Parts: sequence; C-alpha cells; structure tokens
Amino acid sequence: MSKYGTIPTSSDGPHPPDSSPLDFISRAKARGASALATRRPWREVADPGALAVPRGLGDAYLRARANLAHFSMNYAIVVLCVVFLSLLWHPFSLIVFLACMVAWVFLYFLRDVPLALFGHTIGDGVVLAVLSALTLILLLLTGATGNILTSLLVGLVLVLLHALLHRPADNIDEEAGRWYTPAPPPPPY
Repeated sequence: MSKYGTIPTSSDGPHPPDSSPLDFISRAKARGASALATRRPWREVADPGALAVPRGLGDAYLRARANLAHFSMNYAIVVLCVVFLSLLWHPFSLIVFLACMVAWVFLYFLRDVPLALFGHTIGDGVVLAVLSALTLILLLLTGATGNILTSLLVGLVLVLLHALLHRPADNIDEEAGRWYTPAPPPPPY
C-alpha cells in the first residue's frame, strides 16, 4: 500500500531537541502541504465564466463573504505577490521582506512546540503580534513606506474586486460561516 501524499504521524506531537534536520524538513514539507491544501485551483479562481456583476448590495455582500472564505489562501498569495513585485525596485526592502518571511516561517508557521524564551513559554498570540509589528516596523524603516502601502492597497482592491465579481458556486455558501455565524434573516412583518 502506498503512503504517497499522507502526512506522517510522527509530526503530530512534540519533538525531542535531538531530532535531525531531515525530520525538521519533512515536518516543514508536511505543514506546508497542509497549509496549501486550502488553496483552490487557479483555474477556478480565474474562470471568466463565473464573473458577473452582483444584483444588489445584499448580493455583493454575500458574494464577498463566500468568496473571501472560499479563496482565502489564493487571496493571501495574490496580496503577497503584489507586495513582492512592488519591492523589486527597492532591493533593500526586498531583502528585509524576505528575512521577515523566513522569520515568520520558522517562528510561527513551522513551529511544532511552543516557543520558550528564558524558561517562559510564549503563546501564539504574542508571537503573532510581535512578528506583525516587527515586520511592519522594519519594512517602514526601509524607506519604501509609500510603495508598500500602495502595493497593499492594490492587492486588497484586486482581492475585493474578484470577491465581488466572482459568482460563487452553490456549495461555497456553507464555507462562508467558517469564521463566524451569519445572522438569520429578520422575520416578515
């Protein structure tokens, strides 16, 4: 029986500090694959037959909510690519951006055990807040503030336009409530 495409069970629990670099690489690959598993096929994202203008404000809201939940990983990739491409003309900012990305990968995404500093365990929320603030501060100090903010705005506008214009499939509506529960419609009078 083939085990191709399965995630090894040894990557589920805490790992001893004497684990080899190959173990770390295999755990990183498994986590990366599981994170990218939520990405939708680009053919589905770029389907021109699914584009249509919403019928009203309510329809636009429902579309945006459903598409933002359904294509969230794709949208994150699009925004990161727009920021990356905008930094090509600012090499120092690009180096800082890549260094911050490496820090995010190792300190937040690929960690198997809680982060400990001076014998104290640091929670994921603290790591997230510190990495976010540090990334923002370092990028803004590189002198590309306007470029970064503009590229973030362009990426967010692209995402919002796609979320509004892409007609979601019928099965996407169930996914829209992943992060919150929609309010029921008001009773008729």
